[in-house]
Amino acid sequence: MEIQNPLQSATQKQKILIEIAWETCNQVGGIYTVIRTKVPSMVEKWGDDYFLLGPYFPQTASAEFEPIHDLDDSVLGKTVQKMRSMGYAVHYGYWLVTGKPRIVLFDFWSIYNNINALKAGLWERHQVSTLNTEELVSHVIAFGEMVRVFLTELAKEQQNKIDIVAHFHEWMAASAIPDLRKDQIKVATVFTTHATMLGRYLAGNVPNFYDKIDTFDWLKEARHYGIEAQATLERLAALQAHVTTTVSDVTAKECEFLLGKVPDLILPNGLNITRFSAMHEHQNLHTKYKDRINEFVMGHFFQSQPFNLEKTLYFFTSGRYEYSNKGYDLTLEALARLNWKMKQAKIDKTVVMFFITKQPYHSIDPEVLHSRAVMDEIRETCNSIEKQVGEQLFKASASSSDLQMPDLNNFVDEYWRLRLRRTIQTWKNNKRPKVVTHLLKQNDGITDFVQKSNLMNNPEDKVKIVYHPDFIVSTNPLFGLDYGQFVRGCNLGVFPSYYEPWGYTPLECIARGVPTITSDLSGFGDYMMQIMRDYEHWGVMVVNRKTQDFYKAAEQLSEMLLKFVKQSLRERITQRNRVESISDTFDWSNLRTYYDTSHDLALKRRK
Repeated sequence: MEIQNPLQSATQKQKILIEIAWETCNQVGGIYTVIRTKVPSMVEKWGDDYFLLGPYFPQTASAEFEPIHDLDDSVLGKTVQKMRSMGYAVHYGYWLVTGKPRIVLFDFWSIYNNINALKAGLWERHQVSTLNTEELVSHVIAFGEMVRVFLTELAKEQQNKIDIVAHFHEWMAASAIPDLRKDQIKVATVFTTHATMLGRYLAGNVPNFYDKIDTFDWLKEARHYGIEAQATLERLAALQAHVTTTVSDVTAKECEFLLGKVPDLILPNGLNITRFSAMHEHQNLHTKYKDRINEFVMGHFFQSQPFNLEKTLYFFTSGRYEYSNKGYDLTLEALARLNWKMKQAKIDKTVVMFFITKQPYHSIDPEVLHSRAVMDEIRETCNSIEKQVGEQLFKASASSSDLQMPDLNNFVDEYWRLRLRRTIQTWKNNKRPKVVTHLLKQNDGITDFVQKSNLMNNPEDKVKIVYHPDFIVSTNPLFGLDYGQFVRGCNLGVFPSYYEPWGYTPLECIARGVPTITSDLSGFGDYMMQIMRDYEHWGVMVVNRKTQDFYKAAEQLSEMLLKFVKQSLRERITQRNRVESISDTFDWSNLRTYYDTSHDLALKRRK
C-alpha cells in the first residue's frame, strides 16, 4: 500500500525531509540507535519524501545497505546522477532497517586528495582551525563537503518546486551548515546536538562541572583539550542552523553556555516499543532469560559459593567506560554500603551486580571459561542419569505390585555415579569467584574500587560483583544472550549518571519491563521528573545529583537498592507490570511530534 504524504495537497509544494548523520548505516554509538529506531515513524509520516545521508564504510554497508543499480528519475536519483557525473563516489540504495528508507552514502575518500584545500577554505571563510587535529576531523570535513554539494545540487534542481528540510545530527554531520547559509542555498536546516564536545570533556575532568558551566571560556577550554576544530564546527552549526535543538534540558544548559545559543526546541529520544497482547508474555520472557543468567551464575559462583537462586536478584549497569560520567563510581560506593546494610539486617538474599562495559582485554579468563565448561559437563551427566532413571523407573513401576516409590539410587549404574562424582570433585574448590570475567590489559576504576573496599566476592558478601568488560552479544560464550535478552532477565537497571545528555540504557529497561534507576543529571531522568509526578510508582527511581554531594547521593542510592531488595516477589512482579505499561510513552510514534515541530519551524524561518 502506498503511503500518502499528509503534508502534501493540491495547493502545497511537495516537502522532503533529509536526515544527515555520521552514524547513518554506521553503528558507532548512541546516535545510531536514535536514527535507526526513529526511521519507521518517519517513513510512516513522510513516505518516499524521507531519506538519509551518511558516510560510506564498506564493512558496515555490506551488512545494512542494499544498492539501487538502476537510477530512477526521482528527486534523489537525479541528484545522485549529477554528483557521479561530477566525479564523486556516491552510493544510492536502501537502508535495511525497519521502514527500509532510501539512503545516500558518500565515499569521502574519493575527494580526500583535496582535504588540505577544504581545510584552508574553512579557515578563510569561517576561521575553523584544523591544525594538528585527529584524523576523524579530516574525514568529517571531506564528508561534509560531499553533503554540501549534494544539497546544493538538489536545491538548484528543485528550487521553487520542493521545500527541503535537512536535519543534521551532531558536529560530525554538520560541517556543511555554515556554507549552506553563506551561499543562501534554499534548504531549511535543523541542527541537533546530542551531547556537546566540550561538555563531555569538562564533565569528566572538572568537579561540580554544572555549577561552573557559566564561567568557562569555550575557546580556551577547547584548545586546552585539543578539540578546537570539533568545538568550533559544533558552535558554528548551532549558530548558523535555522533551528537549533538538543535532547534534554540538561544539554540545553550546555548549548547556552558552551555553544552560545539557547536551543529553540528540546527533542527527547524514543525507541520502537514492542508491546505484548497479554501482560504475562513479558513476565514469561523475564523468567526465560533469567534462567539463562542463572546458568552463568551457577557456573561462576557455585564452584565455591552456592546460594539460593530463588532468593537472588540481578542488578546491572552498562554503557561506555566513563567511570565518573556514567556513575560507575557512585554505583560501587552504594553497593559497598548495600552489602554492609544487608549483612547488618541479616537479609537472606543475594544481589549479583553486573558491570557491562567495554575495556581493553587479552581474552576471556580461562578459569571462568573452564568453570562454565565443567558445569555444562555436570549438566550433560545429570541429563544422562535422568534419562536412565526415567526408563528404569517406568519399567519398575509398571511391573511392580508394590505401591511404594522405588529407591532411585538402584536405577543409576556405577559408571554414571562415578562420572558424576568425579566431575563434581574436579569442579568444586575453595577459591573466591572472579570479579572480572576477562583478563584486562590494565586495572581501572572498577577493579581499584572493589579491591580497596574488599567487595571481592567473599563468602560472607551479600553483594557479588561480575565485571564483564565487553558488550554482550548472542555469540558470547558466557551468557549466550543478546543485550536485550540479558536486560529482560535482570531485575533492576542502575544508571545514576553524572553526565548523560539523554540516556538510552534506562529507557531500554522500561521498554523491556525492567525497573530502573537514573539521575536528575541525565536527560532521561530530568524528562521523567517533568512528565510524571509519581515516577517512582511506575518503577523509575531518580537519584538527586544536582543538589547533593557524592556521598549523600551514594547513600540515597544505597537506600533505593535496599528498598528494592526488601520487596516481595509479588511486589516486584507488580512493579514490572507498571513499568511495561508506561513504555508506550517513549515510543517514537508519540515523540516524533517534537521533530515535526522543528521541521515546520525551520521551513518558516527559511522563508
